[in-house]
Amino acid sequence: MKKLNFGCGPDIKKSTKNEKWINMDILKLPGIDVVHDFNKFPYPFKNNEFDVVYTSHVLEHMDDLIKVMKELKRICKPGAKIIIRVPHFSCGVSYRDPTHKRLFSYFTFEYFTEDCFYGLPKFKIVKRKLNFTRLAFPSLNYIFNPLININPALYERFFCWVLPCAECLFELEVVK
Repeated sequence: MKKLNFGCGPDIKKSTKNEKWINMDILKLPGIDVVHDFNKFPYPFKNNEFDVVYTSHVLEHMDDLIKVMKELKRICKPGAKIIIRVPHFSCGVSYRDPTHKRLFSYFTFEYFTEDCFYGLPKFKIVKRKLNFTRLAFPSLNYIFNPLININPALYERFFCWVLPCAECLFELEVVK
């Protein structure tokens, strides 16, 4: 199984007997296998090369999310998984970082599904949830994570500015 750690920074994934990890970043850091600017297309991989792409707090830095998603789809095999961690729009830390170009909602990737009429690359949303890791009392995560994920639309419409969310977690399946 071939996996891409997309925008890994110092979070280097180690290959095992069953998993071959490619660590990719824009900076040449120790353990990086491929150095590439993610805003330059195409990426240096063949079509249908990866079974899994993991990206944590990278997509908010991209100039063109749609082009990035098209390129990730191209380099993934049919049925591949793309695991995404991105900041939620209510997280104050998101606004602090001058390199962030966009924020995300629980519903952002619905625009990349068959239900949306836009001509965007299509994926299936397998899982998604809001993650509250920045609460003043971390033990409250066990209460808020399940409750708010019952009705994310209600949370984002009325409560997100009172109880900000740290990040959105997604698992997408590549549809080809």
